[in-house]
Amino acid sequence: MAERPASGGDAAADAGRVGAAGDAMDRLTARLRREDAVVVAYSGGADSALLAFAAARVLGGRALAVTAVSPSLAASERATARDFARAHGLAHLEVCTDEADRPEYAANGADRCYHCKSALFDALTPLAAAMGARIALGTNLDDLGDHRPGQRAAAERGAIAPLVEAGLTKADVRAVSRSLGLVTADKPAAPCLASRVSYGDPVTPEVLRRIETAEGALRDLGFPVCRVRAHAGGTLARVEVPVTEIPRACELRERVDAAVRGAGFTFCSLDLSGFASGRLNALLPLLPS
Repeated sequence: MAERPASGGDAAADAGRVGAAGDAMDRLTARLRREDAVVVAYSGGADSALLAFAAARVLGGRALAVTAVSPSLAASERATARDFARAHGLAHLEVCTDEADRPEYAANGADRCYHCKSALFDALTPLAAAMGARIALGTNLDDLGDHRPGQRAAAERGAIAPLVEAGLTKADVRAVSRSLGLVTADKPAAPCLASRVSYGDPVTPEVLRRIETAEGALRDLGFPVCRVRAHAGGTLARVEVPVTEIPRACELRERVDAAVRGAGFTFCSLDLSGFASGRLNALLPLLPS
């Protein structure tokens, strides 16, 4: 059967999306032009990748993308960040951060992200000073309504959020990235591994290794979007996959269980509510004030 041509309405909608993406990119470009130089905190995710790409396009050699390397960064994410930077000719540097050595971070209280971001800024500030640059974060408008103590650290250090100032939501970031042909346009969110550890349980390199290994094994089983949340001191894994994937996870129960327990967890459970970002934030009201 011949393919049905796009209707006028479809064509208009496509044109509207392209136009909106172009407008968003124009706003981001205009915002970056106000900077002499920037050091982009670059994880390789959709937000920071677009920001690093745009900064390099606008500022050239006065834009530096810096990836923080620590046990909370999965090796696969580090490789993805390297590949993207190499593919687009970004000036890219990796620095080691010491949040894992900070007791306040390891204690994993409600303010863990504050201490993590503080370690990041401690590493980036000398680089920015040497360049006469400001530190730029890939925060978007949608991030502002979530529990993100790291934003307080950013405010204290004078970091900027060009995506926010340009009015970009996560959907805008993906639309602009798609219009530019960036492979990160549809990249699933991949927050740091420590975000999988239940508040109040210590964040240790061993627990982070278990999480990284288990999630890698689940992706190998065909679950590209998944989370392994660590509870009970890192002995219990609570697996989250999208609701539509729960039946298949049940069909593969033995392989899922073997993959997770093979990573070092004693117990493996499947969350029947399905995957949702920030699920552990439900525990925040239960923490000591």
